[in-house]
Amino acid sequence: MQLKLKILWICCMLVGVTNAQEILSKQEAIKETLENNFGIEIANNDLEIAENNQDILNSGFLPSLTGIAGANYNIEDQEVTFNNGETNVVDGAETTQYNASLNLNYTLFDGLGRWYNYKSLKEAYDLGELQARQTIETTILQLFSVYYEVARITENIEVLEQTFENTKRRLTRAGYSFEYGQVNKLEVLNAEVDIVTDSINLLNARQQLRSTKRDLTVVLNSDLQRNFEVDTTVTFIGELQLEEFVQKSDTANVRLLQARKNIRIADYDYKASKSVYLPSVGLTGSYGWNEGQFPVTSFASSRTTTGFAAGVSLTWNLFDGGSGITTVKNLRIQKDSQQLLLQQIENEVKRDVANAHDVYQNRLEVYRLQEQNVVTASNNYDRSQERYKLGQITSVELRQAQINLLNAKTNKNLAKYEAKLAELELLQLTGQLLNVDF
Repeated sequence: MQLKLKILWICCMLVGVTNAQEILSKQEAIKETLENNFGIEIANNDLEIAENNQDILNSGFLPSLTGIAGANYNIEDQEVTFNNGETNVVDGAETTQYNASLNLNYTLFDGLGRWYNYKSLKEAYDLGELQARQTIETTILQLFSVYYEVARITENIEVLEQTFENTKRRLTRAGYSFEYGQVNKLEVLNAEVDIVTDSINLLNARQQLRSTKRDLTVVLNSDLQRNFEVDTTVTFIGELQLEEFVQKSDTANVRLLQARKNIRIADYDYKASKSVYLPSVGLTGSYGWNEGQFPVTSFASSRTTTGFAAGVSLTWNLFDGGSGITTVKNLRIQKDSQQLLLQQIENEVKRDVANAHDVYQNRLEVYRLQEQNVVTASNNYDRSQERYKLGQITSVELRQAQINLLNAKTNKNLAKYEAKLAELELLQLTGQLLNVDF
């Protein structure tokens, strides 16, 4: 009776409540990440700033228009002596003046500095797009590292549940056999120890699954208490297509694209700095209105003027103390440094792609071997069960076969998801991560 109560208690603890759970597909996970992830939102904000910076409003090609208005009031004692010797004295002479004008300034030529600055801002926007893409790729990799961990633990739980059910049936059979005197108490005790071990493993796996799901909700920026299941289906890209991606990595890798974009920006900055050697030509224009009321000591009691004014100016900074020349030299050196950095990144990317490809092929082969190992371990466990029923092996030997099958299945699950993550890392390095179906 105590044995049956113990089995009932363990079963009650491990039976999960069957609720309809949301299936979080890979496509839905990607969609939620792109919409809600904090890092991607920040990257999009930075890209929006870069877009504003490369607009014509920030180029320096548009003129400036300034409105000016003013009023002046003076009261003073005046004594005026005219040419004929007469003197006129006025106490509290009042003078009021009003003015308003619109002033236009436009740089016709500045040594091509603003032209190259504008092109540099365009390149900076493209660089911002590449940086946003890199953030998205990194976040997608982070997403799937957690997503596939949830999938792995989910499949492991299924294996542990099968193991637990097999042990539970063995314990029941051992209990009946002991009651009829067919086996000794040791068989029952071994089964009880094993079912407690399986129970602990299953409880720990379920707790690990809950924690990992919370990690996934953080990447998704969704509710921590969200209840969902993930898709455990894994498909691999064909080797021919993967080889094609590897061959194109030098033109699609995001680090290489950023390095080449930085070279173009450095080149435009260098060309813009050389505008210090050339003159600048500016155009000015204004329309103004002035009105004044003057005391009797003035030749006119009031005056109103309106009119246009325009002018052209040429400014040539012949020598600025050498700071301009120094800036040009430094920017040329920075441009050369960017070229050297590109060569370094090219070597690193080639190495990383080769290593990632090798790791992927190795993990894929390990996965295939683990699949075969599961078949072997399953056959071994089935035969061990038959031999155990016939009394040809002990419960310890049966348990070892059961553990071997459990390890083979969990190792296969691990190998499967490690191979898929290696494939995703290779796709990122080749610049194709966002161009494939998951």
